[in-house]
Amino acid sequence: MSHPVLRVTFILLFAIVMAGCATGLPRNPLADWQPSPNHEPRRARAIVLHHTAMDSAEGALHTLQTENSGGPVSAHYLIGDDGRVYQLVSEQQRAWHAGGSRWAGISDLNSWSIGIELDNDGAEPFSEAQIRSLLVLLEDITGRLGIQRHMVLAHGDVAPTKKDDPSALFPWQRLADAGFGLWQREHLSAPPAGFDPWLAMRLLGYDLRDRSAALAAFHRRYRGRDERTWLPGDDAILYDLQQQMLQMQ
Repeated sequence: MSHPVLRVTFILLFAIVMAGCATGLPRNPLADWQPSPNHEPRRARAIVLHHTAMDSAEGALHTLQTENSGGPVSAHYLIGDDGRVYQLVSEQQRAWHAGGSRWAGISDLNSWSIGIELDNDGAEPFSEAQIRSLLVLLEDITGRLGIQRHMVLAHGDVAPTKKDDPSALFPWQRLADAGFGLWQREHLSAPPAGFDPWLAMRLLGYDLRDRSAALAAFHRRYRGRDERTWLPGDDAILYDLQQQMLQMQ
C-alpha cells in the first residue's frame, strides 16, 4: 500500500489539474498560475492535401478514427467523392496526417498545417463535386486562419521519398486559377544565364536531401508525371515559379 501522505498529495494534484481543465487548457500544478493576455492559439501556416488511397469515404473515416497498419492516423478534414465535407480534428489541434515531412527547411508539418484528405483511390480522376467543395473549404480556411493562399501543398511535396499523393491526376491548375497554390504562367521566359534550377526548387520549399524524389514530386505537381530526371522546359517553369515567389516577398 502507498504511503498516506503521498496518496493525499497525488489526490490534491489531480484535483488541481482537473480544476484547470474545467476552466480552460490544462495548467501545471507545480507553478503559480499568473495568466497573460498576450497569446493566441497555435496557428497553421500551410494546408496539405492527400488522397485516401481507399475505396470509399466510409472506409477512410473508419481508418482516420482508428488506425491503419502503420498506427493511428488522422486529418482535420475529409472530402468525399460526392463533395460532402467531414471534420475530424479541430483546427487548433495537431492531426496526424503528414508524418515525417519537411518544407522550406521546417520539419514536422503536422505541427503547422491543416490536413485535408480527398476520397480517391489514387488512380482515378477527382470528381467535380469534390473539387468544388475543396475550393470552398480552402477559401474558408485561408480566410479565417490567415494562411497564405500559395501555401497549399501536396503530401508528396512535403514527404517526397515516401508519398505521392494527391496523384498526378490532381487538378493543380484548377486550384491555381482560383488563387490557391502556385502554377506556371501561360507565357514563360527563358531563364537567364547561370540560372540554377535546384536553387529554385529549394526556394519553392522542396527538401533536396533526395534530389530524385524531390524532382518526381515537382513533376507530379507541375507536369502531371513522375519523372525523376530533368525534362525539357523544367527550367523555364522553375524560373517563372521562382519569380512569382520573389514577388510575394
